[in-house]
Amino acid sequence: MPDVSNGRIKIRLTRSTIGALPKQRATVRSLGLRKIGSVVEQDANSVILGMVKKVAHLVKVENI
Repeated sequence: MPDVSNGRIKIRLTRSTIGALPKQRATVRSLGLRKIGSVVEQDANSVILGMVKKVAHLVKVENI
């Protein structure tokens, strides 16, 4: 995960959630991601960063 002091991050779903645990699927969904390749921009606060950490194997994160 990139070093984020403050601001916004771009989150891209890179892997399918088919084999993921139900909690991980719900986390991906609550981040606003639906299909593989979908991208959302979120504020880089502790809540969002914690969610991203839980599904780090499914998403790619970059600074904006």
